[in-house]
Amino acid sequence: MPVPDFLASTVSAPFSDLGKHRDSPQGRHVVDKGRVVTQLLLLPGSDPDGPVAAVIPLDSETQGRIEALNRFWRAWQGRPAPPDTRMTVQRRRRLRLMMQAADGRANGASYREIATVLYGFERIASDPWKTSPLRDTVIGLVESSVAMIGGGYLQLLRHRRRS
Repeated sequence: MPVPDFLASTVSAPFSDLGKHRDSPQGRHVVDKGRVVTQLLLLPGSDPDGPVAAVIPLDSETQGRIEALNRFWRAWQGRPAPPDTRMTVQRRRRLRLMMQAADGRANGASYREIATVLYGFERIASDPWKTSPLRDTVIGLVESSVAMIGGGYLQLLRHRRRS
C-alpha cells in the first residue's frame, strides 16, 4: 500500500520492473521470478516506483507473516534470507513420505508394497507384516496424506502451536 505521509520512507528498489502482472479490483497482482520468486498485491493507489508499505493483520498468523516479510525483504535487497522455520527437517521428510504413500495408494499399491518401496524389502521381511510397526506407519502416512490432499496442506503455511 502507499506509505502514509506521516511515515518517512525511502525507496529501496522499485516494484515497477517486476514480472507479469494482472490488475483487479483488489489491486495489481504481481508474480516475479527474478531476484525473488514471489507474489505481491499492490493495493489501489500504490505507486510501484515510490515508497510502499506492507500491511500485516494482527491475528494468530502475525508472527509467520512477519517472518515471511523479513525473508522477502532480505532476499529483495540481495541479502541472505534466513531459513523458513515453518517446517522442520522431520516434517519435510514425513511430507515426502506421505506424498509417496498417497501416490502408491492412488495407483493401487497395497500397504506392504508401499512399505517395501519406502523402507526396503529387507526391513519389511524382518518382521511379520500383520504386527509390524512399519505397517502402522504406512497406514498412518496414507491416512495423513488423504487429510493433506483434502485441504490440510494449508497447515504447511502455519507454524506449529502448542494447544
